[in-house]
Amino acid sequence: MTEAKSGTWSEYRPTKKVWFWSTVGASLLTMVVGFTFGGWMTAGGASVMADQAVRTARAELISNICVHNFVSAANAADNLKELKSKSSWERDDFITNGGWASVDGLVAPVPNAADVCAKALIDLKELPIFVEVPPSSSL
Repeated sequence: MTEAKSGTWSEYRPTKKVWFWSTVGASLLTMVVGFTFGGWMTAGGASVMADQAVRTARAELISNICVHNFVSAANAADNLKELKSKSSWERDDFITNGGWASVDGLVAPVPNAADVCAKALIDLKELPIFVEVPPSSSL
């Protein structure tokens, strides 16, 4: 059998002070790595992200309604030409003033909905064609 040599790791016995500071250092390193690279976040940060997600989802929902209202209007082609002729900072006002981004039951307009709607309309290659289907009689 081999005996442990004097001054090796097997003979090392850390003091309580070394154990304490090693634990503190390891905890701090774990937190730094977790919050920096691990995806951890505080409750306040999660709340801010949730609020942003809600605002974005509301704007996208109202934008989809807006696009539908815009393209189903009688003079959609003329309105689209006029929208494309506007500068980028005037497009949301054109959408809001046209009433396409308004939804019954909402007192105030949803922030950024008109901007998202205008961008979606500008990105359209061509207007979709709607074919009205007469209601069927179930009697």
